[in-house]
Amino acid sequence: MKAQNLLILFVASLFLFTSCAKLTYFTEDLYEQQGWSESELKKIQFYLSQDIVLKRELTGGKSEIISGKIKVENGNKIEEVIIPKRTPGTFVFSPKKDRFAIAFEEGDKRYLMFGPSPKYSDRFVMLASEWNRRSGKVTYDGKQWRVSSDDAYAALLVDLKKFNRFDKSSRTAKGRRIGD
Repeated sequence: MKAQNLLILFVASLFLFTSCAKLTYFTEDLYEQQGWSESELKKIQFYLSQDIVLKRELTGGKSEIISGKIKVENGNKIEEVIIPKRTPGTFVFSPKKDRFAIAFEEGDKRYLMFGPSPKYSDRFVMLASEWNRRSGKVTYDGKQWRVSSDDAYAALLVDLKKFNRFDKSSRTAKGRRIGD
């Protein structure tokens, strides 16, 4: 019985510890101030600020189902991939300055593009090849998907405490006297 109580206490404290992480929006200013290289960006744990739902209509013929599910909407078969809020992601590559490919699951082409948005305080938000009032088009796993226009606000988050803990350098000046 004691082992079970210890396990419950451990799991509860682990949940409390991980859920209390102070996540901050990843912005263009933060990126420029730190001057991280691509190899350094690969060491940063990114998180998603809100849910993203990718949808695509399945047409006749055989289709490969990835980590999504099949739904029927208005008589059409729809494949859906949901990437929940706070899902951890990793930097894959940068096709050009201020554009990041971030992967939230395994797979060579399973990433979304993010970049700074002046309309959203220069936060790195999900990018699409085109947006209209109701939806946008993104490429994921080498296929075209639709996303809701609300997903345009899905931004990258990072844990700044981890950066501050490891990047801190401190010294105390001893002073300087005349004639030294």
